[in-house]
Amino acid sequence: MAQNAWICCEDRLPENGQRVLGVVPGNEVLLPGKASFEIRDVLVLRFMENFFAAQADKANVHGRHFWSGEGASNQYFEAVTHWMPVPEAPPAPLSDQE
Repeated sequence: MAQNAWICCEDRLPENGQRVLGVVPGNEVLLPGKASFEIRDVLVLRFMENFFAAQADKANVHGRHFWSGEGASNQYFEAVTHWMPVPEAPPAPLSDQE
């Protein structure tokens, strides 16, 4: 698989608890210091498998799974269309002391 390939949620889901980048088309975010919303289609999310399994009423409306977001960016399962693993951080720069 290509390094930055988006995976369709209909094709495959992340592992339970996996931290991913998720696509939420048209996602509106109110940023600090701004009086209006901005569209941010890509969010950092954690996949929560069977999150609503014990709550049949919510599972029927929103699906069994859930996307836990960082900050206030939680998303119901159907809101996310694609995902990819969060890429590795670049290596730390070598210090001048070494």
